[in-house]
Amino acid sequence: MAFVALPSPARGLDPSRPATHRSAAPVARASADAPVGSRSRVGFIVGNAVLAALALFSIFPVYWMFATSLRAPEDALSQQLLPWPISFENFAYVWETIAFDRMLVNTFLMATVLSLAQLFIAILAAYAFAMWSFPGRRLLMFLFIGSWLVPFQVTMIPNYLLISQLGLLETVAGVVVPQLSAAFAVLLMVQHMRSFPRELLDAAKIDGRSGWSTLWRIVVPNMKPALAALAIMGFISAWNEYLWPTIVMRQSNDLVQIGVRSFLGQEGNNWGATMAAAGLATIPVLLIYIFLQRYVVDAFVRSGLK
Repeated sequence: MAFVALPSPARGLDPSRPATHRSAAPVARASADAPVGSRSRVGFIVGNAVLAALALFSIFPVYWMFATSLRAPEDALSQQLLPWPISFENFAYVWETIAFDRMLVNTFLMATVLSLAQLFIAILAAYAFAMWSFPGRRLLMFLFIGSWLVPFQVTMIPNYLLISQLGLLETVAGVVVPQLSAAFAVLLMVQHMRSFPRELLDAAKIDGRSGWSTLWRIVVPNMKPALAALAIMGFISAWNEYLWPTIVMRQSNDLVQIGVRSFLGQEGNNWGATMAAAGLATIPVLLIYIFLQRYVVDAFVRSGLK
């Protein structure tokens, strides 16, 4: 008779051993991970609290502007947090005193023309810097970036003298002409075009397309998010510009920025009307940014700019 030796049961599978020994390692691992999870939750809560506080700090001036405009004219300097009773007298006074509707239309046209012109020039310049190789390219790119770092106060007087010699003072064209080119727009477009697939450009060259046709039929259609973001940022910047329109249009009230100034004078400042005019001026650009802000964020994410 042959005897077969049966293997003894494995120590980890011994049914006689208590179950607590088998689950000791997972329990110990879970207890070790517990402090890490609690710390991550605390960090998440603290981070969101800081962001909420910063958001409230940023929004409060806008809220105070609308709160002041909704107070009665005699209560414009009140320190109450909530405007009560609510009054629309300041808005009615603004609409009756100045041609605010005409100012809105003129400002919208000015900002649209300026943003489109900056976009067009940025596309041409960025295509040359990113796609072509020519002598002096790095130097010209450095000069473009350097012009972005020059403060506006340095170029303000030369631009004013140029506009005066061209006879464009007191006109909307005088506001637009010195700002037709924006170094920031060129830099942003260069960042996007450098990441454009070179294979598509080589294929277009093999097909016999010219550089002009390649730009407008291949490159531009594939960069719509970046172009939309740049147009929106240019529009918002042109709409919010105050110093240069004030210098050029000293006696004219064709733009919203100048119209808001008309309620501030040597006899006294009508703060209720001023805040109402400023509130009406911010509504269009605020709506544009709310509905199209994803294009702005997408442009910065894709370009790598901080």
